[in-house]
Amino acid sequence: MLDEVERWLARRSWSVADRSLDRILAAKHGTKPGTRPGTTVSVVLPALNEEATVGDIVRVIRRELMTEAVPLVDELVVIDSGSTDRTAEVAAAAGARVVARDAILPRIPAVPGKGEVLWRSLMATEGDIVCFVDADLRDFSADFVTGIVGPLLTDPDVDFVKAMYDRPLGDAPGQGGRVTELVARPLLNLHWPQLAGFVQPLGGEYAARRSLLERLPFPVGYGVELGLLVDALHTVGLDALAQVDVGVRKHRHQDGRALGRMAAAIYRTAQLRLSRGHLVRPRLTQFERGEAGFTPRTYAVDTEERPPMAEIAEYAHRRVA
Repeated sequence: MLDEVERWLARRSWSVADRSLDRILAAKHGTKPGTRPGTTVSVVLPALNEEATVGDIVRVIRRELMTEAVPLVDELVVIDSGSTDRTAEVAAAAGARVVARDAILPRIPAVPGKGEVLWRSLMATEGDIVCFVDADLRDFSADFVTGIVGPLLTDPDVDFVKAMYDRPLGDAPGQGGRVTELVARPLLNLHWPQLAGFVQPLGGEYAARRSLLERLPFPVGYGVELGLLVDALHTVGLDALAQVDVGVRKHRHQDGRALGRMAAAIYRTAQLRLSRGHLVRPRLTQFERGEAGFTPRTYAVDTEERPPMAEIAEYAHRRVA
């Protein structure tokens, strides 16, 4: 590990317990000397068919972080990317503002992918700090929000914070994150060794200043987390990045073929940043056993990215207005 990364781990890796809620609120509302009052916080949940979990997440955030006694989160938005179940209804009933992906920036046709939803969420929110939380988390704790928002409120030199956690796979502790260990971590260690200290580089829970996010391109699919992390490093430097231990993350695991598609998209995102070239063949063929033996299934590896939101006319107009 680079000496620079060892120093970064000592300076920029924290536990959620390192900042009390009182300290975070004092920093947010400017009652702590040297802090800027009125920093607003938006929490965004990208959601696709998550009716089983999204309601509980929304209720915890509203109950613990959006009250008169604890006014940490200013807006809570669920971006529904075309759910066919009751995700939107459940989220709205729990107290979230629900926005359909396709209703945001209708001039630009939407494409499938989590990164597409996160990119559009910048247009649908107002907060100075934007906090992303996956909508499939089980046994959700408000620590996921306070942990990653806290450093952005208390430390003006920090611009981007990722959550770190254990990821159990079934009953096995610490066995989640298979694409992280097999694809993302080797890529980062080999090509961006400054980022080797991140425990969960692909984790879906992270927060950043809007002033940074609006300057970054967003890969539209599974590569969004790696892309944002690498681009944030190049934009603001390692010392502006941080991570916070928030405990344990329980969520729905995907099957092997879905993980293969995720891995291909992540590799493509890394390759694009290394060379700014093109894949020779942006396709991935996988195999499924059927009655007649193994059947090939070929999937496109998403090769599109959205430009920095600051370059979008509608967004610029909103900021001026």
